[in-house]
Amino acid sequence: MLSVIIVAAGSSERMGFDKVFAPIAGRPMISYTIDAFERAACVDDIILVGRSDSLPEFRKLLPPKTKVSNIVPGGAERSDSVRAGLSQLVPQARFVAVHDAARPMIAPEKIELVFEACRAHGAAALAEPITDTLKRGEFNSEGANPHLVVTGSVDRKQLYAMQTPQIFKRDVLDQAYEKALEKRLSVTDEVSAVELLGHEVVIVPNHDFNFKITYPRDFLLAEFVLRQRAANK
Repeated sequence: MLSVIIVAAGSSERMGFDKVFAPIAGRPMISYTIDAFERAACVDDIILVGRSDSLPEFRKLLPPKTKVSNIVPGGAERSDSVRAGLSQLVPQARFVAVHDAARPMIAPEKIELVFEACRAHGAAALAEPITDTLKRGEFNSEGANPHLVVTGSVDRKQLYAMQTPQIFKRDVLDQAYEKALEKRLSVTDEVSAVELLGHEVVIVPNHDFNFKITYPRDFLLAEFVLRQRAANK
């Protein structure tokens, strides 16, 4: 059984409003995210983790027939919200996926690919190969006008930008978060937690749109992509 934790409890500080309910092509952003997991055949159960003041809004969005079994409040940090979701898993859940609510362009077929890799290896994550030229930079504080300067290059050949979903055997993720708690670490994604165990995580390369909506400008591209997909169905 695969259970999914959708994390939607962020503060949206860069936006200035709760972005998960912002409209994209006439629908709240979170509805696209939920819908992708509803349509993925491998998904059995969905747990939504949101801000405590937004839980009633989530309930209004759900259709009468849904895989969402629980809607719970998150915590101050992302890792706290994931722990809140983990606490709601049913005993039958053997695999756990974690996904950012702010990635509404995730497609069901990508979810299936990551789950297949997880079943084979115990841990897998979607990631996009880095194509930009990367440079290190630091501030030069000499003189009256401090400025950022290039200090070197970074080889991009083996670099990937981590995305979600990230899917794991349940015991692996449970142990990883216990380790993070023991070390008093607030991890920014589940791969970082699992790395603490020394467990191998398989990368599933993604060349499709699945960026995280972070800035107001991101809504324009997301709307274009989602409208194009709808038109091509």
